[in-house]
Amino acid sequence: MDELVVDVVIVGFGAAGACAAIEAADAGAEVLVLDRFSGGGASVVSGGVVYAGGGTAQQLDAGVEDTPDAMLDYLRQETGGVVSEETLRRFCTSSRDMITWLEGNGVPFEGSLCPYKTSYPSDDHYLYYSGSEAAGGFRDIAKPAPRGHRVKGPGTSGKLLFSRLAAAVRHRGVRVLPQAHARTLTVDDQGAVTGVVVDTLRDAPRWARAAHRHLARYAAKPGIYVPALRKALHRRAAKLERRYGRELRISARRGVILAAGGFIANREMVREHAPDHRGGLALGTSADDGSGIRLGVEAGGATAGLERISAWRFLSPPAAFLGGILVDADGGRIIDESRYGAAIGERMIAAHGGRGWLLVDEKIVAEARRDGRSQSQWFQWLQLRYLLRRGRVTGATVDEVARKAGVAPDGLLAAVEAYRAGPDPTGKPAEFARPLDAPPYSLIDVSVKPNLGYPCPMLTLGGLVVDEDTGAVRGADGRSIPGLYAAGRTAVGICSRSYVSGLSLADCVFSGRRAGINSALAQGVLDKNENVF
Repeated sequence: MDELVVDVVIVGFGAAGACAAIEAADAGAEVLVLDRFSGGGASVVSGGVVYAGGGTAQQLDAGVEDTPDAMLDYLRQETGGVVSEETLRRFCTSSRDMITWLEGNGVPFEGSLCPYKTSYPSDDHYLYYSGSEAAGGFRDIAKPAPRGHRVKGPGTSGKLLFSRLAAAVRHRGVRVLPQAHARTLTVDDQGAVTGVVVDTLRDAPRWARAAHRHLARYAAKPGIYVPALRKALHRRAAKLERRYGRELRISARRGVILAAGGFIANREMVREHAPDHRGGLALGTSADDGSGIRLGVEAGGATAGLERISAWRFLSPPAAFLGGILVDADGGRIIDESRYGAAIGERMIAAHGGRGWLLVDEKIVAEARRDGRSQSQWFQWLQLRYLLRRGRVTGATVDEVARKAGVAPDGLLAAVEAYRAGPDPTGKPAEFARPLDAPPYSLIDVSVKPNLGYPCPMLTLGGLVVDEDTGAVRGADGRSIPGLYAAGRTAVGICSRSYVSGLSLADCVFSGRRAGINSALAQGVLDKNENVF
């Protein structure tokens, strides 16, 4: 069995792993990054949005006023105490520097502000309200500010984000070993993690490595939209691993960082921890199978928040749809429609069985058709076309459209009357409200269910419990496991209670950098109580 010895080993080469590698290398460590496939993970298939504020250069360019305290006041409501007040404050106060750090590593941003509320902007805009900052209740707690910093690139720009970070990693001379499947951690007699054992294809035939690479690529996209295709391609990739993989033992002088993503692709884990979240689109790659979490647990790590899965039921674009009302089968309102899509999805699943319909009138439909293309990315436009064609029923009256859709007419009529009378019962701000007085009416089915025309993306938020100062994995007794760190969606972090767009990638940067620098400077280089991030 072959062996390697380095200072820091990182399992997973997505945004968190890349940021950890950069910081560890800059701290003087010899770093080796492992990835089961060819790198990128869920970061590549993401929208490339980083949640940041407090007065970033992009906010200033757009004329936006924001402060770290305002950002903290807002995120305190969203995160619900999942991390300490001190950690959340540190995240907010370092937010501007995080964007500057990313830019210094080649990641481009721009302060072109989106003038309408959307779940993801068109290629004309790269700064937007990516959460519930302007929704009812939140705007009363903290002054709203757009904090969704989208990487400047066409389409969903997660691929550009990762490519720039990967280039920065390689520029530092960090070795990256792709097609290496981490099987187990090595632990000494005192319980300290000393390395990792992997199966690698580095000595496999060239054709086998190429086939494995292409299978993984197409399993990510378009496989993400066609689960059966993803599963079939993943099985073939796994077969190549079993046939040609060779065991490699890697020793880590200072630490191992687990940054292998979440577990949304592991249907057994989803059924075990969040059985109500089985009708969504697994947002990630087939490597998001919980393997990083499993490695940490086998080494004695504790977990938390595994039941927390973010389910996205976006109502916009088009922005006009925010003027409708979202109702359940009884016709009752579900939530303030201006809330972020993950909050809408969570409420629908938790309290309404995942079922919901959006009531709009002819004025809203006409506006949606007029603005839908200009406000959308291509995939959003296709979803809008589906909703306006196959996803809706129409009726000359509210009563008629309710009966056609299978929604209780009396309940829907009462909801409409309360909405028109105001103030809005769910707290939706007046700027988003519409009179709903132009028949015919439409009820658009936005239920959470397997649906290629209007999928509901989902990702897991929980993971290994870590020390919030160092990123070290903690055991059930609360003590840190020597030599073991975790970051990104393998770990509990800023977004592990409630997700808004950009918060996961921002946490990947935040936690990845934290784990990278602390692992590199371990073994008595720093005082045990000194916080280095």
